[in-house]
Amino acid sequence: MFAEALVPTKAGIAEVVIPPGSTLIGKSARDIWMRKTYGLSLLAIHRSGKIITREGEGVRDTPLQSGDCLVCHTRWMDLARLESNRNFVIVTTEYPHEALRPQKVGFALIFFLLALGLTLFTEIRLSVCLLTGAIGMVLSGVMSMEEAYEAISWKTVFLLASLIPLGIAVESSGTAAWIAQQILSLFGTHPTIWVVQLTVAILATFFTLVMSNVGATVLLVPLAINIAINVGADPALFALTVAIATSNSFLIPTNQVNALIMGPGNYHVSDYVKAGGIMTILFLVVLLVMMNIVY
Repeated sequence: MFAEALVPTKAGIAEVVIPPGSTLIGKSARDIWMRKTYGLSLLAIHRSGKIITREGEGVRDTPLQSGDCLVCHTRWMDLARLESNRNFVIVTTEYPHEALRPQKVGFALIFFLLALGLTLFTEIRLSVCLLTGAIGMVLSGVMSMEEAYEAISWKTVFLLASLIPLGIAVESSGTAAWIAQQILSLFGTHPTIWVVQLTVAILATFFTLVMSNVGATVLLVPLAINIAINVGADPALFALTVAIATSNSFLIPTNQVNALIMGPGNYHVSDYVKAGGIMTILFLVVLLVMMNIVY
């Protein structure tokens, strides 16, 4: 019956101090109906090295004094509201206390649908569409600018920012093309088409780990078409293989989606290698089988 009220993400034990000048001085918790008025269930009072508990002097009937530290059970939502109340000084600071703004649900829904509509039905870039929705959220008061900054995973920002020059360097220096040519030259003049297609898929998977999937696709599609013509395969099949394989980026957190969940999930690169290695192999198997069956 009390499972919902006692879940740690919604309620817990907190410490609150009665400051000088509080209007509650001289009154007991029973006098001010502390639980109904403030949402605080008083458990104990720490006063000058002495602890007043429920089993002792009767904590709810003890008049409050300046400097009393109240140990209470409360909902985090109620505790967050008391931060602006001058009758209390909140000692407990590390608790879930995101500001809830139910009156802003309409604005949040409107700007969410606006961003989604711009993404689906216009030619505007995805980043601009989502930024439009985010700006609308801030201007309408759904969230503050400080909350927006705190929600940014700066590790992800710097990770992706460092990948941009790396991808440019690999493309502009000719390193990517040289690697592709060197690997494909190992198969000789009469390779098996399945083996060549698998090699192209692996190359696309490798390149998308160090550059954007768009850059990897643009780089490898012309090369894949030429390889297909030389080995007598369908060029369209090889081009589609590259286009799909460049989404096979589960191995390390260089993809934007992988990077976004790295911080909140407290994941490490080794976690991605363990789970992503299996996903990468499965992706390649399903890709090759289905591409050859369908096309």
